[in-house]
Amino acid sequence: MPDETPERYTVVSADCHAGADLLDYRPYLPSRHHEAFDAWAAAFVHPFADLLAPEATRNWDSDRRVAELEEDGIVAEVVFPNTVPPFFPSASLSAVQPTAEEFELRWAGLQAHNRWMEDFCSRAPGRRAGTFQILLNDVDAAVAEVRRCHAAGLTGGLVLPGAPPGAPVPELWSSVYEPLWAVCAELGVPVNHHAGSASPVLGEEPAARAVFMVETTWFSHRALWHLAFAGVFHRHPGLKLVLTEQGSGWIPGVLDMLDYYHQRLVGAATRAATAESKFGAGLAELMGEGPRAAWERNCFVGASFMRAHEVLLRDRIGLDKIMWGSDFPHDEGTYPFTIEALRTSFADVPYDEVAAMVGGNAARVYGFDLGALDPIAAKVGPLVADVARPLAEPPVGATSPVFAKGSSVRVW
Repeated sequence: MPDETPERYTVVSADCHAGADLLDYRPYLPSRHHEAFDAWAAAFVHPFADLLAPEATRNWDSDRRVAELEEDGIVAEVVFPNTVPPFFPSASLSAVQPTAEEFELRWAGLQAHNRWMEDFCSRAPGRRAGTFQILLNDVDAAVAEVRRCHAAGLTGGLVLPGAPPGAPVPELWSSVYEPLWAVCAELGVPVNHHAGSASPVLGEEPAARAVFMVETTWFSHRALWHLAFAGVFHRHPGLKLVLTEQGSGWIPGVLDMLDYYHQRLVGAATRAATAESKFGAGLAELMGEGPRAAWERNCFVGASFMRAHEVLLRDRIGLDKIMWGSDFPHDEGTYPFTIEALRTSFADVPYDEVAAMVGGNAARVYGFDLGALDPIAAKVGPLVADVARPLAEPPVGATSPVFAKGSSVRVW
């Protein structure tokens, strides 16, 4: 006799953000950097209003955070960075890779954040998969930090920086990064690539800001085809790449496009007399199977505030690939209207499929123990019956794109 459907969903957010209050990073820095930190902190002006308002404490107040997430139906989270770490001009996710002159202090600042993240996750055992950050300027140092953070229990994995055109580091397809892929595959460390981390600096003119919004997710998508065409997934079949807060509706079409180019270039390589033959030379040996096979074996999507039109594509994306995220505590996130957001996206979807997308897949990728989380969810998780009811109107005051007009029908 089949098991009965649980009364509530166990929700694991695959995309949340946290960080220390500015001065609280100081103890996590080597003492030789304290004087430089004091000078930097005294002159620093927060670039984001939400890091000044009373709401900012949900970035580092562990008890408040657990309470608010539970009120919103969420029992566990993958934690990405949010506040500005020492010696950075802005949030580390969006900062370009440093110059050689900037490297020492920036690297110390990121390592301080990583050590803070270890302590923050330890305050809610089993309920936070903390991510950790690296820089691409020194691959050996990055590999050592992967090993250290993995041993320290940061199960959220590596946050892979972007390398946009013009950056002072090679693009992600470069063979210089092979030791990084190797150590992540060896240790089973997920490689996360979060939106906003790969865009070039465009400036502050109105057009530049608009272009940034149009292009930022596309620049983040590039990690997929860089690693695929570099043969990274062929050499490391156990490597996990997670593309987070980049949408998901783009995936089927991009996979079609990547497979087209793969087949075209591999085929051209066998016709030496053609102009295209040089573009495909060596590609078959480097990649093995095509990009779609790599997606099916190696890749996942952190589908923040997933919209209804994206849910309709779940079979083409891969039901086992999709990990819903709330983007807490950002104002584009679903808090405090997560149940309404789930109703908007998943009302007509079978229970088993919803359960996989809102919790089961993330538990598998990031190592959460559902046996320990299910009893908590049995008290605070969204009711299955509630999620099954379509939402007629968005709640008043909701700011998440999941509630945007037309989000249920538009395909990006």
